[in-house]
Formats: sequence, structure tokens, C-alpha cells
Amino acid sequence: MALTLTKLFLFSFLVSSTVLTARSELLTSKREKLTHFRVYVQDKIAGSNATVVTVAQASTTNQSATSFGLVRVFDDALTVGPEMSSKNVGVVQGMAAFASQSEMALSMSLNFVFTAGKYNGSSLTVVGRNMLSLKVREMPIVGGTGLFRLARGYVQTSTYSLDLKNGLVVLVYDFSVYHSLLTVSLG
Repeated sequence: MALTLTKLFLFSFLVSSTVLTARSELLTSKREKLTHFRVYVQDKIAGSNATVVTVAQASTTNQSATSFGLVRVFDDALTVGPEMSSKNVGVVQGMAAFASQSEMALSMSLNFVFTAGKYNGSSLTVVGRNMLSLKVREMPIVGGTGLFRLARGYVQTSTYSLDLKNGLVVLVYDFSVYHSLLTVSLG
């Protein structure tokens, strides 16, 4: 009986290893592509045309050194360069919650929606922790649409410039994203 269970275990291990290997090869085969690119986010944090607004905060947020409990939504311009006048290629829309009581860390959900350029009509979704004390922060890419269908990867972000007088923060996002080369035709 023990010998039979051992044989069964070995057989199922070999079968599952073969399936896992086959799936892994599919995910890194000619059916997907690794794309690297950079975009800039124009984050207007103040003024009449602010693109970031506070939607909630805890009763203790104002006493917190880390703004714990503050929730903001944003609808920022995506540009090819750091200047506000550079070509607009879309928007980044999402939510950021100050989620740590001990450090400046955001829990973020971001949707990069491309409306111009070679990624027009596509989007990428990033969900993760953004530790503001780090010069370069990294978050996972969890999905995408259009040219970025089946997206996975990571994005690194940093603050390019901070102009508190005019209420403008420019962020740079460097993407490394695997995505499908397969297209689906419905017609």
C-alpha cells in the first residue's frame, strides 16, 4: 500500500511538473513581449484645477504624523516628458490611502489609460504599496487591456519635481511589462 501511494505521488509530481513547465514556457514564449517605457504624471495637488481631491479622512488624521486614514482620488495627465507642455498620452486615475501609522506609506490603485500614441486604447493597472520615504518605489503591474492584455510586471516611480508654491508634483513611472501578443477577433 505504501509503495503504491509513493508511486502515485511520484506520478502526480511528474505530471504536474510537466504541466507547470509547459505553462511557464507558454508565458515566456513568442506569445508575449517585454516592453519598457517611461511616462510622466502631472499631479496637481492644489488650486482651482487640482487633479487630486480628498474624499475621506479619519477623525484622527489631522493628529497623525503620517496622515493615517487620509484617502485621495486622482485624475492626472500622463505626458511623454516632465514638462506640463509635453505631449499628453493619457491619464492616470485611481486612489491613494495613507495606510501606515508609523511611516509615510500609501496603498495605491492606479489605472494608466492611454489615449494617444502607440498604446492608444490600452490600459495598465498597478496596485501596491508606495513607500514615500524611498527615492525609487516599486509596485506590481496586475493587469491590462488592449495591447497590454494579460499584463504582468512592475513599475518603478520617483518624484521628478515638487513645486509646492504652484501645487504641482511631477512623477516619473518606468514600466517593465510582459503582455500578450495574441489578439482576439470577435467578428
